[in-house]
Amino acid sequence: MIPFLGPFDTFPPVESARQDMDGLLAIGGSLAPERILDAYRHGIFPWGTLEGHPLWYSPDPRMVLFPEAFRLTRSLDKVVRRRRFTVRFDSNFCAVIAQCARTPRRGQNGTWINDDMFAAYVRLHELGWAHSVEAYEGDNLVGGLYGLAIGRMFYGESMFSQRTDASKVAFVHLVRYLVANQFGMIDCQMYTDHLASLGGREIPRQDFLHKLAVLVATGSPRSVWNAEQ
Repeated sequence: MIPFLGPFDTFPPVESARQDMDGLLAIGGSLAPERILDAYRHGIFPWGTLEGHPLWYSPDPRMVLFPEAFRLTRSLDKVVRRRRFTVRFDSNFCAVIAQCARTPRRGQNGTWINDDMFAAYVRLHELGWAHSVEAYEGDNLVGGLYGLAIGRMFYGESMFSQRTDASKVAFVHLVRYLVANQFGMIDCQMYTDHLASLGGREIPRQDFLHKLAVLVATGSPRSVWNAEQ
């Protein structure tokens, strides 16, 4: 049985997550910033809601990408070098998450980024925890992604693309930023062929938690990111 969390209940041990349900751990609690940040620090993330109650997950294995292991293909490198897209950080977070919510996903009916999730991550952005990377064609936002940074850990959440390679170019710039600022791992949550093609791989949840504990404890001040940093 999946535990239902009250406002002040702590998360159950991640080992109790239902792996036959994509790692569903608990239902309920709130989407307050402190609750979400506590979840991420312990290898848990919210993924939609059920009748207004947040759903919390901790899958095993965990899909991750180590920034230094990012696989930049020759064709994608050419796209980046052509500078077809202008890339900016944190200049229009709301537009990025709104576009991610509108993007159809294979095998998904609707979106998990509902109004409550939208408001929660916008608040985290306002507090300096959540960040966006945006790809522009002229003045038009045509691709991007968003996620959270805690310490030297980045948690990828979602991406969208309205032009071929736009979100991939944004991801290249994200990885370069993370390498330059000594981030140790990107949480990709669950396996996809696309992430695997970029160098992502699955690791046991216990290994993920050990690495996570070190990275979130490493200092990295909350701030607005920019492409020049």
